[in-house]
Amino acid sequence: MCIYYTYCCVSTFDQYCVRKFTHICRLILLLLKNQMEICVDSVESAINAVNGGAHRLELCSALSEGGLTPSLGLLKTLKSMVSIPIFVMLRPRCGYDFQFSDLEIRVILKDCTLFKNAGADGFVFGALTSTGDIDIDACASVILTAQPLPVTFHRAFDIASQDPINMAQKIADLGFKRLLTSGRSPVAFDGKGLIKILIETMKDRLIIMPGAGIQVENLKDILVTTLAHEFHGSAKILKQYSNRNNTKSHSIYKEDPIYVTDCDTVKKLLNIYKNHLKLE
Repeated sequence: MCIYYTYCCVSTFDQYCVRKFTHICRLILLLLKNQMEICVDSVESAINAVNGGAHRLELCSALSEGGLTPSLGLLKTLKSMVSIPIFVMLRPRCGYDFQFSDLEIRVILKDCTLFKNAGADGFVFGALTSTGDIDIDACASVILTAQPLPVTFHRAFDIASQDPINMAQKIADLGFKRLLTSGRSPVAFDGKGLIKILIETMKDRLIIMPGAGIQVENLKDILVTTLAHEFHGSAKILKQYSNRNNTKSHSIYKEDPIYVTDCDTVKKLLNIYKNHLKLE
């Protein structure tokens, strides 16, 4: 009786350990597979994003222009302060044509090399032809220069005119690891139908990452509809000016609003995301 009781206890304990180990492994796999990326264009926004629980940063300058190449100093400063991956935007000028001249490509490749040597964990890039298709040569040169680091194809995809499924397949064939898209709509919520189709079609060939206009109010619907494992947002709020007494500067310069990533908003997005994962 005593031996049988001991055997049962050990067996039950072993089963508990197996279940616990399996649960831990599942959580680890979810963490590796699922990512919340926050795009930032300042050291303040980056720190707020990290403190809020972001898994990865997309580092830019001038998010008001859709995101341009950041400064090397900003990357180096953040690499000394944060431990999460930082993907650097490669976009040397504003404008939404995403058609780059040979000289601009030279700048992009030089930036890529400098950021790679400075510790970038990945890059974000996209280029189109005058016919609205992918610029194969430009993209291939960036992929080659960035190796072995991953490269995300950005929302140039959303203004392209070619078939979205065929374009996604080309993007995967070129060696891009992710596609950031709003489903060819102004915001991801409106494009979630196409995003779902892209995810179903591309499966493990290309990570499809919804982005644009993602907020606390719509994230759950986007995740439930698309079944996306990653998403991209800015979690921004309007920053209050600390000094409005300089009336002369106000008369000389146009006063554009300044936005900054909000730590609490990032936390709320992360909680929605975690709760969604528990339902899968």
